[in-house]
Amino acid sequence: MNLIKLLAFGLVGGAAVSAHALDVIVKIENISPQNGTFLTPLWFGFHDGGFDMFNTGSAASAGLERIAEDGNAAVLGGEFSAAGFGTVSGVLNGIGPIGPGATTQRVVTIDESLASSRYFSWASMILPSNDAFVANDNARAHRLFNEAGQFVGMDFIVLGSQVMDAGTEVNDEIPMNTAFLGQMSPNTGTPEGGVVHFHPGFIAGGNILGNSMFSGADFAAANYQVARISVEAVPEPGAMMVLGLFGAALARKKMARK
Repeated sequence: MNLIKLLAFGLVGGAAVSAHALDVIVKIENISPQNGTFLTPLWFGFHDGGFDMFNTGSAASAGLERIAEDGNAAVLGGEFSAAGFGTVSGVLNGIGPIGPGATTQRVVTIDESLASSRYFSWASMILPSNDAFVANDNARAHRLFNEAGQFVGMDFIVLGSQVMDAGTEVNDEIPMNTAFLGQMSPNTGTPEGGVVHFHPGFIAGGNILGNSMFSGADFAAANYQVARISVEAVPEPGAMMVLGLFGAALARKKMARK
């Protein structure tokens, strides 16, 4: 079988290459200032636009509560799977808590032919806090493909003004109740029984901002930036190599005809 036929059949090195498989890089960078807020490993999911993670003014789900209070994404991941709007999800957990200036990423394979790959959702806990988090309220806020079905990806900044409060735990900032400040076990704190709302910010002079390690963690300050999140296609060096071989073969063929 010549090289042209190999390309037509999508065969490289004897292995079948799916026409619809697309490798993408999911990446998060903590861009908070020095001594700023940390982030728990980012949970993400690809779906058809129907996965409604939370609604401002309504009670948080069990999954949202667990990620907002403890950074535990397992329950939220279970809710995503059970909802049936998507099949690809995961956690960027390569380095544990993501500190200011740190970056972590992961390569994920999606099927670009499926509606369940069209939208992207994400969530991460703000550290330290009782139940502060960042996530997309609008299920269709992050669209990965344009109207023509072409992958366009995304790259956006998460601001401090977008930090949410799960309404599940009182913001007392008592170390034993506050993740990453002194809490020794999950689901520790005073239940609030409230609803999801925008976080008012840490207590001025409280146990978080009064700690030198978090002196730059006042996300309620003007123009505060929390994170940069992106989803981009992985470059395809294999395809470029095949096209290069194809071009070389054509050149040799032309030279042979002279």
